[in-house]
Amino acid sequence: MYKVPVPLQVTDPELIPLYATSGASGCDAKAAIAAPITVEPGRVGLIPTGLKVAVPDGYEIQVRPRSGFAAKHGLTVLNTPGTIDSDYRGEIIVILMNHSDQPFVVIPKMRIAQLVLAPVVQAEFVVQEELVVTQRGEGKFGHTGAH
Repeated sequence: MYKVPVPLQVTDPELIPLYATSGASGCDAKAAIAAPITVEPGRVGLIPTGLKVAVPDGYEIQVRPRSGFAAKHGLTVLNTPGTIDSDYRGEIIVILMNHSDQPFVVIPKMRIAQLVLAPVVQAEFVVQEELVVTQRGEGKFGHTGAH
């Protein structure tokens, strides 16, 4: 497993992100809150993590939902994946969206999302009069069939 050092500031050592297994690609972000926060059905909750990072140039951190929350509670990260750019130095805040019909209570230090360090490649856009023709062409959503 290749590891990249990522400088971190944290408000509480118990909030340091950890990988659950040696093969995990995402580490857990926890709720840095003093009291429970309820995310009502169809609503959004902004949940602080107590984390500030200095992502190395050429990388980003993606904020992703936890699959168990999605399957069991209809809870997801609204802007999936959220992006923490290499030049951002503020606290990571997770935007939780409750798609269920039941309130969801976030408790202090609950694991609320996954953080994935990923390489970034920037595009160098080149304006052209015409693009290469493909079999699909300009076919839009569902163009290749329903199944």
